[in-house]
Amino acid sequence: MTYGPLAAVCRSAGWQVTELDLSGVLDKGAFMARCVRDLDLPEWFGRNWDALADVLGDPDWGPASPGRLVVVTGWRPYARSRPDEWETAQEVLESASGHYEQFDAALSVVLSLGGSDQLPPDQPG
Repeated sequence: MTYGPLAAVCRSAGWQVTELDLSGVLDKGAFMARCVRDLDLPEWFGRNWDALADVLGDPDWGPASPGRLVVVTGWRPYARSRPDEWETAQEVLESASGHYEQFDAALSVVLSLGGSDQLPPDQPG
């Protein structure tokens, strides 16, 4: 998937663009496993919220680049099935983004609103 103009702009600026596909994820264990797979986290990653915050906030994680865009797809079923876990996941991703500012780099996380799962029943489309 190309993610449209946002991904193109990020790539042209030398950023890494990665999809975190949460399709089929319905609990924390599956979320952590998907992070390992899609974000290419190290084998020593502890598969808990603190460990996720640590590894995502470390500028040495992943390929060297001026920035990273993580596009989260298929997240709605997880958010619905485990709202407290989803809130924590969002907090961890937001916190990790803030750590990069001190290194004159960027981590941006975008929640994809379409294409990977159906819209909620109260939404048009």
